[in-house]
Amino acid sequence: MKKNIVKILSFVLIPCSLFLNGCKDYLTEIEPGTTLLEDFYTSTAAAVQNVTGCYTPLMWEYNNTYFSEWFIGDIASDDALKGGGTTTDMSDAYDIENWRTTDQNTLLLNFYRAQYQGIGRCNLALEYIEKMEIGIDEDFTPEMKNRLLGEIHYLRAYYYFRLVRVFAGVPMPLKVLRSSDDWGMPRASVDEVYSQILKDLEFANANLWLKSKYAEADMGRATKGAAQAMLMKVNLYMASPYWQKYNLTKAAADCYKDAKAWGDSIITSGEYELCPNYEDNFTVAGENGKESVFEIQYAEVAWGDYGEGFGFTAGSFTQILMRCRNSEIGGGWGFDHPTKNLYDEFEAGDPRRDVAILVPSTDVVATYQMQSDENYLGNTMVNNKYGMYRDPEDVGGGYGKWSLHASRGPLNNKQIRYADVLLMYAEACLGVGDAGTAKTYIDQVRDRVGLAPIAAADDAALRHERRCELAMEGHRWFDLVRWEGVAGNGLKAHMDAYKAQESAEVQHHIQEFVAGKHEIFPIPQEERQLNPTPMDQNPGY
Repeated sequence: MKKNIVKILSFVLIPCSLFLNGCKDYLTEIEPGTTLLEDFYTSTAAAVQNVTGCYTPLMWEYNNTYFSEWFIGDIASDDALKGGGTTTDMSDAYDIENWRTTDQNTLLLNFYRAQYQGIGRCNLALEYIEKMEIGIDEDFTPEMKNRLLGEIHYLRAYYYFRLVRVFAGVPMPLKVLRSSDDWGMPRASVDEVYSQILKDLEFANANLWLKSKYAEADMGRATKGAAQAMLMKVNLYMASPYWQKYNLTKAAADCYKDAKAWGDSIITSGEYELCPNYEDNFTVAGENGKESVFEIQYAEVAWGDYGEGFGFTAGSFTQILMRCRNSEIGGGWGFDHPTKNLYDEFEAGDPRRDVAILVPSTDVVATYQMQSDENYLGNTMVNNKYGMYRDPEDVGGGYGKWSLHASRGPLNNKQIRYADVLLMYAEACLGVGDAGTAKTYIDQVRDRVGLAPIAAADDAALRHERRCELAMEGHRWFDLVRWEGVAGNGLKAHMDAYKAQESAEVQHHIQEFVAGKHEIFPIPQEERQLNPTPMDQNPGY
């Protein structure tokens, strides 16, 4: 799929005609040369192309500002500072980092809209592919039709999951919206959104293929394993203290039980395994491999498209956004600085630390003037997973840079790795009281990087391992929210403790974390104004 990304599909929707008594037939005839939407869905290739278009909004990172999800997942947490040139560089991200976010935040507005673009595409594809007759050509078998419908349901669930964990309840269209009357709807409850996500994922699981059945060109499409991993993940979210506060109809105990069952399914499938070399997960050569459960696909591109809005690139902006600002060893924009708090989380000898975090050595700093180029509020550390890579053939002491086109990178975004699955499974086991099995799978993740087994499995061990294994991959903030009782003190206490150990320079910018407000973000005011149906705002905003 990485080499088969297609351009965004464009559709012409024919508006309903208004009829007057006595009109001639010719007044209601379709204009010559117009292609009806129904006429597109006449082959398997067309259906596949349509479903491919449903993946595209996952790739989007820019419209009139950058809005990669890691701007929330990393920067809102204790794992990363915003970075960039100055505190005013990407002011929307600065506000997210420092609890200053308002409903005017354009990063959140663009993130919100991109997910609904994806949902809209999914609803359109569902409506028309469901109507396609089996045998329309030799490839459109029941199995193929069900697979395509499974991909669409998976993607719609994915877009809604992205929305609910950032904004809580949101409007939830499940059909094509052809007028403003269709769009006018209130926010669905958190329970309703999560319930729909589970319903879509269960459909996807029943109809998707195992990863091993897909052709090489289709690597990156949703699979049965991806659906099972998401079913496990969503159930773990629903089991958490924070999300249970939203009066979910599904009890936490049932969520843990189901999460473990879905974990059993994916682990026993034999479809996935850990890469022997941890670092291989973050190379182009290692994409869509045995550890990959679901990745957002990107490709190397040569064209420039800055400022052209949603969907004008097949490459990722993440590489240039995260790369070191110094032109000798990066030439990027230096966002997403790992914190010392994260650096200190790693055990002595854990190789994952140096894969995740580049700490310029004294000679590198002296040679490349890193202190002045990369210094953000006294922090010069660099995200090493997506922003940098080590190339032994590259000059510069082993620190390389993406020798590609100006502002695009080909590296896929690893949304779900098998290591993540194993740690989610361990968490589910702890949730049902099976600490022995939890220890087995935590130790399996540790063994891959040469670390000794843990003494015993508990929440603290699981959370430590998850933070180190998935460092700088955009998970941390969402984990902290669902683990609201971090160390038994609550999320506010955790964030206050993090703030207290930061430098005075950093502390100066961080406002007070407000419990009951800052766990989620405000619904963008512009979207509330556009909705014909009144939408309430999240508390405190």
